[in-house]
Amino acid sequence: MPLIATNPATGKPISVHPEHRGPEIERAVARAHRAQRAWRRRELSERAGHLLALAAELRRQIDLLAALATAEMGKPITQSRAEIEKCAVLCEYYARNGAMLLADEKPAGAPAPGRVVFEPLGVVLAIMPWNFPFWQVIRAAVPVLIGGNVLLLKHAPNVPGCAIALEGVFRRAGFPTGVFQALRIGIGPVPGLIRDPRVAAVTLTGSTLAGRTVAEQAGAALKPVVLELGGSDPAIVLADADLDRAAEACAASRLFNSGQSCVCAKRFIVVRSVLREFEEKFIARMAARRVGDPMDPAVEVGPLARVDLRAKLDGQVRAMIRRGAKVRLGGKMPAGPGFFYPPTVLSGVVPGMAGYEEEVFGPVASMIAVRNEAEAVRVANDTSYGLGANLFTRDPQKARAIASQIESGCVFVNDFVRSMPELPFGGVKQSGFGRELGPWGARAFMNVKTVWEG
Repeated sequence: MPLIATNPATGKPISVHPEHRGPEIERAVARAHRAQRAWRRRELSERAGHLLALAAELRRQIDLLAALATAEMGKPITQSRAEIEKCAVLCEYYARNGAMLLADEKPAGAPAPGRVVFEPLGVVLAIMPWNFPFWQVIRAAVPVLIGGNVLLLKHAPNVPGCAIALEGVFRRAGFPTGVFQALRIGIGPVPGLIRDPRVAAVTLTGSTLAGRTVAEQAGAALKPVVLELGGSDPAIVLADADLDRAAEACAASRLFNSGQSCVCAKRFIVVRSVLREFEEKFIARMAARRVGDPMDPAVEVGPLARVDLRAKLDGQVRAMIRRGAKVRLGGKMPAGPGFFYPPTVLSGVVPGMAGYEEEVFGPVASMIAVRNEAEAVRVANDTSYGLGANLFTRDPQKARAIASQIESGCVFVNDFVRSMPELPFGGVKQSGFGRELGPWGARAFMNVKTVWEG
């Protein structure tokens, strides 16, 4: 089956790309295996130089790449440009810090002859999603490459142009043949790739269901895997919060990437004493965001990436309304071309509703009222997910105490969750395991080896 890119703003196909077949996949794996043996022998400083060249190439092509992301998955163009810049910053971080992050270590108290070294595992298969079509790939690839591994990319089938463009960016940055390759494939060949003895490890960003499947396959092959999966991030608003600040941060979080992010705040858990005031401020900010053509720099909310995603989202909203949730904003599928869905706020969300129990992937906010701080923590943790969390309070001591009780990979106080090069990123529970970014990302696919020099 060919890979077809459809413009979500119009609903019309924009490109068709033939899928790689068995012989082409075999040649790509063989190239990666050969390339890794040479790539690992290069000095880390040389690999870092390639990353700096990659950062420069990303910035040189920022207009083209941003427009491609917006055309294929509907991201507002200003956010697409910011995504490319973030990729370049990440390249520079690992180029400048890779030698320190992967330096030999002498553990405290270890005998004098012992040291720990970090050596690459080999070929890493990266299975990546469409919602951040450049950032997710670069976030996975750059730590892999600085350590001497190489990467095979299986990108989402609705962003084939982004995958091809990435391969071109790496090539123009001077990376050797086979170090980074994009496979144009669906899910069919993935189990075979995971079983292939030349593939050493797997990293996946995607749904929890996809994560379970890949974890099972990688486990059967005894291969390490990093999984960054779904999320239903809580945003807790306490009675002492700065409500203007909280409302603005919550609206920005919920509508970032048109609501299509694993770490967008989705469940807004608000103490009853400030619920009405917070809702009014929050709804005003949600309503003020401009929805429209994502190529327009003034637009803040674009379409959803695919028609099936919009249908699922609308189905979740309809089901919540039938169960008693109240529509405070939006909530109706718009007429016209494209896969647009309006910023939506539903109040009175309770257990049993999708907004309480499921990941709602789109610009829909679920308001959940609680009596006090203890109930807020209980509701925040009353989910199978554990990726990110937001907490709004003026009391730093209270924030520290509550943050320690929230079951998630990160907690952002008086701000919205986002990833950054220096800090670990990943989740717990059904949001996956393993960490990306920082030293944790650099070492995720390295052999941590003890060397005894007696």
